[in-house]
Amino acid sequence: MTQTPPPDASLDDLLALARSRYGVRFEPLTVNGVTLELLQIEDMDAYVQELTKDLPEDTPPELPFWAKVWRTALLASYFVQKLEPAGRTMLEIGAGVGVCGLFAAARGFQVTITDMHPDAVLFSRIAVLRNDLADRVRVRRLDFTRDRLDERFDIILGSEVLYKDDQARALVKFLGAHLRDDPAAEIVLAREYTRKAKKFFKLIDKDYAHQCLSIGYQGGPRAGTPEECGTGGTAGGDRHLTTIHRIKPKRHAQA
Repeated sequence: MTQTPPPDASLDDLLALARSRYGVRFEPLTVNGVTLELLQIEDMDAYVQELTKDLPEDTPPELPFWAKVWRTALLASYFVQKLEPAGRTMLEIGAGVGVCGLFAAARGFQVTITDMHPDAVLFSRIAVLRNDLADRVRVRRLDFTRDRLDERFDIILGSEVLYKDDQARALVKFLGAHLRDDPAAEIVLAREYTRKAKKFFKLIDKDYAHQCLSIGYQGGPRAGTPEECGTGGTAGGDRHLTTIHRIKPKRHAQA
């Protein structure tokens, strides 16, 4: 695992650390007319092949899923660009390379980006500095199934954090411990359309109300501009649908 660099490490120092483990490059990503540069593993296929070549036959590799820019994260980023940021804080959990949190910060939110993998934290810190967002973003290592932060947030955001049923109960507890007790506060969770996450929604049914909408795009895997995002998308091409859940405690749901 990558060592944890000091909080005041420079962009050059962080990049040197990333390059000691991976071949990397910056790639531009545009959502809703905003373009940011994210650090990416340059040749993911080659990296995975190198990772697996010497493993025993029955040993699964630790694949760098955190490094992938998932299509659901693009659509969640588009969605948060539509939210009002003034004076509001946001916590992104399971952030990977921090796509959603970075675009939220570019919109004007004060954002805390978290992930349990140290290299995800490293890549996110690099992106924060590369895009001049250090005044709006903190990056922390956090496992939402075990850890707690000593603060609450106006919005808790998660993209593709609902796919493991065995984490559902811990996630519900984490959300309850970190959402600000305010009628305007909400949880925003995005999932690929076919994932149902029945256990999670059963657990929150008593105390939380939620609304959902499906948004999608047609185009390449980097699509994410207003022209490519919409309700449901259209037929043909590379089409991806995401469901966005907006969740509030029932005591505030009518506010």
